[in-house]
Amino acid sequence: MDSLDGLTYSRLEARLSDAGVNPVHAKPLFNRLHRKLLTGDLDEAETLPPPLRRWLASEEALPRCQLVPSAVTPSTDGYTHKYLLRLADGAEIESVLMGFPGRFTACLSTQVGCAMGCVFCATGQMGFARHLKAGEIVGQAQYVARRLREMHGEPIRNIVLMGMGEPLHNFDPLMEALEILTDTRGLNIGPSRVAISTVGHVAGIYKLAEHPARYSLAVSLHGASDAERGALVPINQRWPLAALLEACRAYSERKRAKVFFAWTLIAGQNDSADHARRLGELLHGMNAHVNLIPLNPTEDFSGRPPDDASVRAFQQIVLDAGLPCTVRQRRGIDVAAGCGQLKSAGKRSSHGRNASCVR
Repeated sequence: MDSLDGLTYSRLEARLSDAGVNPVHAKPLFNRLHRKLLTGDLDEAETLPPPLRRWLASEEALPRCQLVPSAVTPSTDGYTHKYLLRLADGAEIESVLMGFPGRFTACLSTQVGCAMGCVFCATGQMGFARHLKAGEIVGQAQYVARRLREMHGEPIRNIVLMGMGEPLHNFDPLMEALEILTDTRGLNIGPSRVAISTVGHVAGIYKLAEHPARYSLAVSLHGASDAERGALVPINQRWPLAALLEACRAYSERKRAKVFFAWTLIAGQNDSADHARRLGELLHGMNAHVNLIPLNPTEDFSGRPPDDASVRAFQQIVLDAGLPCTVRQRRGIDVAAGCGQLKSAGKRSSHGRNASCVR
């Protein structure tokens, strides 16, 4: 069962109608949940119509999403806050608030753990416990938005699904959550300001291409051959590069949109001039943008990031190949809030599965 926070506007209207409450009351309730970001018992809000308050107090009403902050960790960079959140079943996830010039971005998780098993990723090293419900994804955005409002009086403008988990492995709850978060009656995040990151879940990319909303797609690449990529990203065994790039082209053509490709730079493994040239050849002719990410450290991976000169040299080769290429700003590295560093604080899941079982 999901929570009240996980109901899209149309589902909320239907829920009220089924309970004998005029569905017109969905608007003030949705507003309090997702725009005013109220917490606590909504049935006590005297500004809500009495029939709605009676329903909220009844056993028929869904509960609120319960996300309890276990730890708040600010980075010394002055721009980043990491939040460890405990779910109703005791599982824990992490979300991140990142500040950039002129905007704030919420990085949200979609699963407890991850089944993809990427060797340099702390979440992948955990194994997979379960999918998050729509309300648990929305609840993270609500929590981060409240903290941002308290600290800076600013709204969340951007959302990236780059936290714990593979977003496209949890497709339907994710799409419901994003419908809520982009609803103009709620947080009103523009769809173009939502980025969905995938390690290469090809079936999910095709589903996303057919979805009516147009979100940004970011694909983790990390290798220009199946052998190199497969050593880092086990899902490459299920969907090799040829299948992945075919799906990306289909997405780009269907949405008339650029695809962003992430390349985590690991010293001595995928950071050479030859790697950069082959990356340029691989993406030649595509509507693509490459984001370079110097490796962020994790406990169970011994690799290290290349030095700045190597990063700049790699970037220049990709640029010379005719591809836009950016070195992504690293935020929150000192508090393990960077890309690939998020995980639950407790012991690693005993439910770990590798990417070969993903459908």
